[in-house]
Amino acid sequence: MTLNRRSFLATLAALAAAPAQARDEMVRAEVPFSRDGLRAEARRLAGAPYAPMRDVPQGWRDLTYDQYRMIWFNAQKAIWSNEPRPLQLDLFAAGLYFPRPVQIAIVEGGLARTLGFDLSLFDRTDRFPDLPVDDTMGYSGLRLRAELNKRGVFEEFTVFQGASYFRAIGNGQTYGLSARGLALSTGDPEGEEFPEFTHLFVEAPVAGATTFHVHALLDGPSATGAYSFAITPGQTTQIEVSATLNPRIDLPHVGLAPLTSMFLFDDTNRHRFDDFRPAVHDSEALMVWNGNGEVLWRPLANPRSLQVSGFVDADPRGFGLMQRGRRAEDFADLEARYENRPSLWITPRGNWGPGAVRLVEIPAEREIYDNIVAYWRPRDPLAAGAEHGFDYSMAWGDEPAGLPDVARVTNTRIGKGFDRQGIVCAIDFADHPAFADGPEAITVHVSSPAGAVSPGVLQRNPGTGGLRLAFSLNPGNAVAVEMRAQLVRSGRPVSEVWLYRWTA
Repeated sequence: MTLNRRSFLATLAALAAAPAQARDEMVRAEVPFSRDGLRAEARRLAGAPYAPMRDVPQGWRDLTYDQYRMIWFNAQKAIWSNEPRPLQLDLFAAGLYFPRPVQIAIVEGGLARTLGFDLSLFDRTDRFPDLPVDDTMGYSGLRLRAELNKRGVFEEFTVFQGASYFRAIGNGQTYGLSARGLALSTGDPEGEEFPEFTHLFVEAPVAGATTFHVHALLDGPSATGAYSFAITPGQTTQIEVSATLNPRIDLPHVGLAPLTSMFLFDDTNRHRFDDFRPAVHDSEALMVWNGNGEVLWRPLANPRSLQVSGFVDADPRGFGLMQRGRRAEDFADLEARYENRPSLWITPRGNWGPGAVRLVEIPAEREIYDNIVAYWRPRDPLAAGAEHGFDYSMAWGDEPAGLPDVARVTNTRIGKGFDRQGIVCAIDFADHPAFADGPEAITVHVSSPAGAVSPGVLQRNPGTGGLRLAFSLNPGNAVAVEMRAQLVRSGRPVSEVWLYRWTA
């Protein structure tokens, strides 16, 4: 793309400052666009006071959930629907949960053309209220569709909508967990900040393209940023992310590559929920491949009070929120299809230095609430007045490739034993060549800092074909107990490291 930085910056600055009556015409103009120019605009914004996008008209903000569902984009009017291109672009109306619009522009030939709001692109039921459309009305996000399985049939694979949230699926999957551009002060007592993608730029795809490019300008009270996403849909949808951050103030608590998901219950806390289903969750565990080469498997929890865990590391090899249960009967929900939700794996590019993978678990009583957040927290604060870059790849689909060849954890069960007194923890491991000589050849390492666990018993599980490790937990008066377990053969780890925090 060509670079005309002065014109690009001047136009974006003018859009932000333009009177309401003039802005609608200006956003329809073509302006030069480049990634360098986008980064320069983020730097410029960081040196100016924060000014959020204006809210859409009150009537749109006051829509109920049911009313908001009465308006939807007409896919036959998608961007590029009448052109021989490999991508189609849908739009979402602002309103309800999305009170501030995002400006969406199409980039072609080094020029960006911002789309004005057009109500005729949407279908509505006859019960949808008659609402005002003025210069503040706009779109809340976009959806990308491509010919994934059949020529001429465009199926969705990525959505950008709300604050800096976006989500994707592997081919044939159902939307589940989400990602964000940036997390700030997640779980802190003073509350979390949600910076927003205020501008989205979608590059017009050329014929035959299989990778599609979206760029975003991020703005919030504490930081600005410029993001570029290279999105390749498939059985695993791959997104390469390149981002720069420009803090307005020193940022001691930053979440890079943040993931958001839902976990209600499974075999670890089934007793708390009177439900016909055996499990309800978009993700079941946090997995970390740390700088020491260990693969950590931390089943998620739905605690009774906010819980924060940190897995200290340096230059992590990867982390993500995983969904391993893939059988329909793992969830027995014919509508939600939780077995079809994607896992999301983050692979950092370059050296991210010291820090920690942070897991925040928030109490939830219903599955409509996202209550799980995971991200990389750098050890050192990000200084104001400087530009901070970080790159990473995202794999939306099933298990990531290239991990160490060790036995995987397939399930964790926690509950009362036969005497109805003690607590039993049972961990199932998938079968592995290291188990060929039976459990007698395996050494069990089970530990707890509180010394609250018994020695483990390892047995062949005829139901899975793998091995089951079981031990008892006696927490006493402890409010929380950290536990760790791993299988070793001849001094070499042959399983993932199982970690769990039991809470009273």
